Amino acid sequence: MNIGIDLGGTNIVAALVDLEGTIKSKKSILTLRERSSNQIMDDMVDLVDNLLADANFSKNEIISIGIGSPGTCDSEKGIIEYVSNLNFRDVNIVDYISKKTGIPVYLANDANAAAVGEYQVGAGEGYTDLVAITLGTGVGSGIIIDNKIVTGKFNGGGEFGHTVIELDGKQCNCGRKGCWEQYSSATALINVTKQAAVKHKESIINKLVNNDIDKITAKTPFDAAQMGDNVAIDIIDSYIKSLAVGIGNIIAVIQPDVIVIGGGISAQKDNLLIPLNNYVENEIIGGKNMLKTDIKIAELGNDAGIIGASMLYKLLR
Repeated sequence: MNIGIDLGGTNIVAALVDLEGTIKSKKSILTLRERSSNQIMDDMVDLVDNLLADANFSKNEIISIGIGSPGTCDSEKGIIEYVSNLNFRDVNIVDYISKKTGIPVYLANDANAAAVGEYQVGAGEGYTDLVAITLGTGVGSGIIIDNKIVTGKFNGGGEFGHTVIELDGKQCNCGRKGCWEQYSSATALINVTKQAAVKHKESIINKLVNNDIDKITAKTPFDAAQMGDNVAIDIIDSYIKSLAVGIGNIIAVIQPDVIVIGGGISAQKDNLLIPLNNYVENEIIGGKNMLKTDIKIAELGNDAGIIGASMLYKLLR
């Protein structure tokens, strides 16, 4: 049995996970992000103790604790180098938590932890090389090649969401313009749909949200498109084309066995996957029928990160 911890800006979630990736028990507490790193880490230790007590497990029955953290992480040294919304700056969380619990601890960026989950027991199981893409507030990504997490020399690599797909395009929060996540995140899709709803009052989009554009989600344009709404059809077509450009770039650089797509938009499954594969084929060197990389929908949902964190010991030890 292992413990996976998801350190988030709002909540800290810990779970007991068996060797097959099944969550047996889960507990969460508020992060209270304004506090010091030591205060937050002490709460993580308490959360582990409470999780074990409630499940009637002893510490000597636990192989490892894995932590998925936002920000830049040095997995080799066990250090959270920087998190934008938490007071963690060059904090050796692995050393701190392992000394407090007496259990071996492993650390990775949360997107990489999610990639590990899909790689070990999700849609990437059985593949050698994987890139996991999460379409959410931004575009998160994780790379695993030959059973190793790829983060670059300075631990900040693998950020495909901040590769540029349009020169001098939309302004990104990172400071660059034209980043992939400005076109292919769930946030980007929602923003474009809101703009279209305002411009096209006759669109089914407005009917689906009772003319309240604040109720628009990433699912809304897909629903409207399935109902034959031409405005929504154009939105989805443009969205998937942009998504295909970014995926084509990944394949051109890495050529992984599989690309796994997660996040809320992945719930569209074939409505997303079928047109996406068609557009990706056009982005591949050599054209159609040269696509060797499989593109699949993630299988673990919101639990990918915490399951992956529990399995970090397999890739990092």
